[in-house]
Amino acid sequence: MNKNRTLLLSASDIKKKIERISYEILENDDEKDGIILAGIKENGYKLAEKLSKQLKKFSTISVKLCSISLDKVKPTSNNITCSIPIDEFRNRTVIIVDDVAHTGRTLFYAMKPLMEVEPKKVQVMVLVDRKHKQFPIVADYVGLLLSTNMQEHITVEFVEEEAVYVS
Repeated sequence: MNKNRTLLLSASDIKKKIERISYEILENDDEKDGIILAGIKENGYKLAEKLSKQLKKFSTISVKLCSISLDKVKPTSNNITCSIPIDEFRNRTVIIVDDVAHTGRTLFYAMKPLMEVEPKKVQVMVLVDRKHKQFPIVADYVGLLLSTNMQEHITVEFVEEEAVYVS
């Protein structure tokens, strides 16, 4: 374990953030057709699963879960794929979910499959937003807004003990 890291969010903190965000989504979206949570693999999808469970716990809204896969280092060098047919996004509210928004690059490219159809609305949810944007992406739902320097690294762990660290 890296001793030079600081705990930002514990498992109970993460649970509270997801619960609060699920209430925000329900307050902002009166969607009769339900919503699609599109989690960016790996941690974004794990977060989307947790969010889906909370939404279903608090409401009867239809929630469809899918994953978006892309190469985060070289997003234009490989195909960006989605686990459901692209046509299912048509006229639907889609929330792209990721663990950390740093420059906005991953979220920007994750939206590429949605450009083949016309969704009703596209929103973004992140657990941690670092505000070092280089791409025009603004998160609609944020667990923790954090001012960091470019050298600091945020780690979100969903295996064993859930936690968010900065190092």
